[in-house]
Amino acid sequence: MQNRADLDWILKGLADGVPQTRHVVVLSADGLCIAQHGGDQDAADRIAAACAGLQSLSAAIALELPHGDGRMRLVVIEVNGGFFYLMAAGVGAYLAVLADEGVDAGLMGQRMRDLVARIGEHLSSPPRATPAGRAT
Repeated sequence: MQNRADLDWILKGLADGVPQTRHVVVLSADGLCIAQHGGDQDAADRIAAACAGLQSLSAAIALELPHGDGRMRLVVIEVNGGFFYLMAAGVGAYLAVLADEGVDAGLMGQRMRDLVARIGEHLSSPPRATPAGRAT
């Protein structure tokens, strides 16, 4: 995994490059915030936890498609006031973005894809180890 300070700087670049971006979070598949920009840490933790559920739901839906393999690539949710984006970003890692309703959706998608292509291999988050003596 890349140095957290490096990730924070890179996430700031995404936020600064797409007007109306409110919060950017990198999270593990099990819902832990790895890095974030914008908002506060409590909000980042809530976003990361919610994303774990969304990733699981989207994987279940993907299995219903004839050629689906159960892997989520991108989820976009539009709500009153803005958009939420969740993109696979490496092995066991995801990139999540909250943006105001005035965001350029095409630009956001492009910048997120570019970011993942550029640093996705560094955004791997292996599963957490089970503590010794604890049943799995």
